[in-house]
Amino acid sequence: MEKYIILTVILIWSCNSSSKEEQEVKEITPIEIAEQPILNLEQANKLAALPLDCINTEYPNKLSQTIGADSDLHPPRTLHPAFYGCFDWHSAVHGHWSLVSLLRQFPDLEGAQSIKERLLQNISRENIEVEVAYFKGKLNTSYERTYGWAWLLKLAEELHMWEDDTARILEKNLQPLTDLIVEKYIAFLPKLNYPLRVGTHTNTAFGLSFAYDYAEKMNHDGLKQAIITRAQFFFSEDSNCPMSWEPSGTDFLSPCLEEAALMKRLLPNEEFKIWFEAFLPALKDKSYNLEVGVVSDRLDGHLVHLDGVNFSRAWCLYKIAEGLPEYEHLKNIANHHINYSLPSIFGDSYEGGHWLGSFAIYALNLVDK
Repeated sequence: MEKYIILTVILIWSCNSSSKEEQEVKEITPIEIAEQPILNLEQANKLAALPLDCINTEYPNKLSQTIGADSDLHPPRTLHPAFYGCFDWHSAVHGHWSLVSLLRQFPDLEGAQSIKERLLQNISRENIEVEVAYFKGKLNTSYERTYGWAWLLKLAEELHMWEDDTARILEKNLQPLTDLIVEKYIAFLPKLNYPLRVGTHTNTAFGLSFAYDYAEKMNHDGLKQAIITRAQFFFSEDSNCPMSWEPSGTDFLSPCLEEAALMKRLLPNEEFKIWFEAFLPALKDKSYNLEVGVVSDRLDGHLVHLDGVNFSRAWCLYKIAEGLPEYEHLKNIANHHINYSLPSIFGDSYEGGHWLGSFAIYALNLVDK
């Protein structure tokens, strides 16, 4: 009887051991190589149609307005004459960014002159004066903090890089609002004692990344130093970010990857590699895989956020891998994410169509950088 028991134990151990080995073999199997997405003129024309369809579409509209009196109640076009379309203020801003980015890269974009005229009409000196006045209202000090702020600076950065006479007019018209947003960042960051580690608008790392890009492009030392100081305070000692917890049901940003992409901007490569190995150690494994965010209903304005998380994950992964051969495999994961969501945003409902084009363009801009 004792021999029989011992033999049974050995057999059970042998089966368990074999299963574990099979599992390990499965885990190191490389993921399928994805086709690299590209942004060409044909794709650019399709993507331009998305913001063109919304930048002057006033309704439906989510104002996110704090009401102080009856006199504050006005239509979106009155409150925000520059950025009243695309459902909400920040989407209107990055809708304009999308068009500027595409025109800068593709001067032969279909209807280019007409698009320029629409941009000039919206981002006029008079309209920006009204936008500035709104932000200076006593109830609006935190309006669009920091997601809308970040996209406004990304628009300003893109205009600055666009070598075109139209861009010079638009950049000058936008400058008072750009300056105000920079002032708001510099005033706000020292007061923020704890970062917001969420997958939606208020994510701190995302807001700092776009603001840092602007500060670096414009050589704005005050903004750059404010961002570096706070990012180091928030994130320099972070480790073992729980990537397996992502995404939440309506995320359009990755808390872990946004933070990593920010630190990649701020740290020299060798320092970043040490920090990143502690922060997300699993990503150095060339067999690492990350499943895409699966959208169950693209007519649901919140569930379609997961298409956004696929694009934003991609732009973070491209940024992280930039100049680091040992992380080259992350680009393939990024490609998978873009390829999953990109076909679905064309002909999509307004819930996704009013904003996802901008996310796709920004991700595609970073392919193979």
